[in-house]
Order: sequence, then C-alpha cells, then structure tokens
Amino acid sequence: MPDAAKAASAPLLEISGARATIRLNRPRHLNRLQSEDLGDLTQLFDRIEADPAIRVLVLTGTGRAFSAGYDLNSVANRATSEKEQQSAGSAFELVVNRLEDLGVPTICRLNGGVYGGATDLALACDFRIGVDTAEMFMPAARLGLHYYPSGIKRYVSRLGVDNAKMLFLTAQKIIAPEMLRIGYLTAMVPSESLDEEVDRLATILAGNAPLAMRGMKRAINEFARGKFDEEAADLRHRESMRGNEIKEGIKAFAEKRPPKF
Repeated sequence: MPDAAKAASAPLLEISGARATIRLNRPRHLNRLQSEDLGDLTQLFDRIEADPAIRVLVLTGTGRAFSAGYDLNSVANRATSEKEQQSAGSAFELVVNRLEDLGVPTICRLNGGVYGGATDLALACDFRIGVDTAEMFMPAARLGLHYYPSGIKRYVSRLGVDNAKMLFLTAQKIIAPEMLRIGYLTAMVPSESLDEEVDRLATILAGNAPLAMRGMKRAINEFARGKFDEEAADLRHRESMRGNEIKEGIKAFAEKRPPKF
C-alpha cells in the first residue's frame, strides 16, 4: 500500500475497483481512536454498504501499529457525567458491532500491534492477516474495566472460552505466533508479504457471489451469537436456487471460466 499522509486525521477511505480500504490515521498515537472518529467510521461503513460496486473492505492502520484502541482518557476528560461516559463507551461498542454486521466481507490488515478495544475491532472483521511481529493485549482487568458484553461474546465465540479467559483475566501480552495458534490471526506473514496476502484474499472475496456471501455471513454470525434465524436463512437458500447468481455460477463452471457476478 502507498504511504498515507503523515499528518494525523480522521480515518481515511480509499476505493479501488471492488475494494474499499479504511485506514486509521493517527500514527503518532498508535492510531488510538478518538470519540470523533466513531461517527466518521459509521459514516464510512454506511457509504460502503450503500455502494453495490464495493465487494470487500480492508481495515488497516498507518505506521507501526494497527491501533491502540479507544482513548478512555478522552472519554473521561470530555464527559461531565457518568451518563455521558457510558454513552461514549456504548458508541464504541456500536461501531464495532456495525463493522461485524457489514454485508461485504471484511479483512483486517494488521500492520502491527493491536491493543485494548482495537482487538475487538479487528475481531469483528471476517479475516485478520497480520505481520509476524504483531502483538496484542487486552488490559481491561489491569485498568479495572468490565468490558462491554458484545465484545466478550465475540471473544468467546471466535476464540473459545479458555482463550477469552486467558486474554481478559491475565491482561498479558501475546505475540503473533500465539495469536495465530489461538485463532486470532487468520494468517501470519512477514511484513514484506503482508500486502500480497491481503490482495490475494481480497481478490478471491471480490470475485465471489455477493448476495450468497452476504447471506451466509449473516447466518454464520447469527449462529455464533446463538441467535440463528433458521427460517430467514432457509428463505435466502431457496431464493438463491432460482437467482441470477447461481445461473451465472453454473454457466461459468460449465464453460471453465471465472464467474462474472
């Protein structure tokens, strides 16, 4: 990827063909998210969702880290009441959940360390490709913070009970090979191979049937949350059997060519 602007800014959006890239861009502070960034991210997610030409989203950071998470000091300093502090925390949770619910497949390009709430932001993506020098830790127990419920559910459903307990209750840092072992990373690569691996996966996802992927992603996420709408999933399945995507898919398979969805 080309170098982003050095000056700190709100998250940056780049669209290239079927691929959208959102880059967190506060490198001097390890891309720590400010309260104003949350609204910007939500608007970017809405823009991506509304554009049928976008088939895949890549989320990454500028500089040597992916993100240091949400700036809790900013919340404490700006909020004048407990209600405002709770509202700010809820806003971050809503942004992470919105990312998880995006219809397009999402890839987190972990260009470096990931800390605090950013670990959940990355976990909300469908895939996480990280450099072999990456590290992560969840400091909630060390800070005296009870993490928000949907984040805990995501950790447990993605990583399992024992790994979620290890990360939350010990607040210990782990490095890339361990992140890969527990399933936090989808793939681990040397820094010089990061873009190649992200591009490879993004190309695969952008070439698959968007409606079928959207529906299956929704079903998988619902199942992971224990709230699987089997009737709705069955309806999407039956509609796909007579839709345009399957017609093109079968035709392309017979003609031994890539499908054009």
